[in-house]
Amino acid sequence: MSLVESGVIKMMDFNTKNHWNKTIYKMWAPVYDNFFNSGKFRNARKRVFENVIFEKNKKILFVGVGTGADLEWFNHLESTVIGIDYSTEMLKQAKNKFKDTPIKFLQMDAQNMQFPNDSFDLVIGSLVLSVVQDANLCLKEMARVLKLEGHIIIFDKFSPKGKNLSPLTRIFRPIIMLLGTDIGVKFESLLEGNNKTLTVQEDEDVMFNGMYRKIVIKKSHH
Repeated sequence: MSLVESGVIKMMDFNTKNHWNKTIYKMWAPVYDNFFNSGKFRNARKRVFENVIFEKNKKILFVGVGTGADLEWFNHLESTVIGIDYSTEMLKQAKNKFKDTPIKFLQMDAQNMQFPNDSFDLVIGSLVLSVVQDANLCLKEMARVLKLEGHIIIFDKFSPKGKNLSPLTRIFRPIIMLLGTDIGVKFESLLEGNNKTLTVQEDEDVMFNGMYRKIVIKKSHH
């Protein structure tokens, strides 16, 4: 029986899991870019964003901005850009990188954003749905703050489409969760809970045989 099945992970309540992630990413912050903004990961980020047209004078929100790795791929001087993250240490890294830009960085929980409804033209979530305690709630918040006809761009790792988790994944999943990320999130399940207003326009395999995907979603009336 796994740690999840035995209730060890389930017993971590919302605040406890958030605090745990904050502690984990305090440790990750100094070396994060060495792992997740270099080599294949850097190439993957470039692939995700190089063809995105960032229109002028738009409001853009980066959810789980981390060290600001994604901010390198567009002209941030022509839009209003806000980056949020729950980790103050990760935000320090981002602020230092972009200290001479108008980008605004805020410490905030992606599952409970302090923005009004319909605030942003574009919302970007990079490696965040696999990190937060409640990915469904995080996606709902991303949709809530997005303007009608706006788009969400997601770059993240998800379990294979239409397949159950492998025995090996089920074994290692709770251990990896303790390191601050989840390898068992099913995007299709997340979308089911939010499909009244969200439509997938693009779903592209980016890295590691489709484990990492670029997903573009539009918010509209159905």
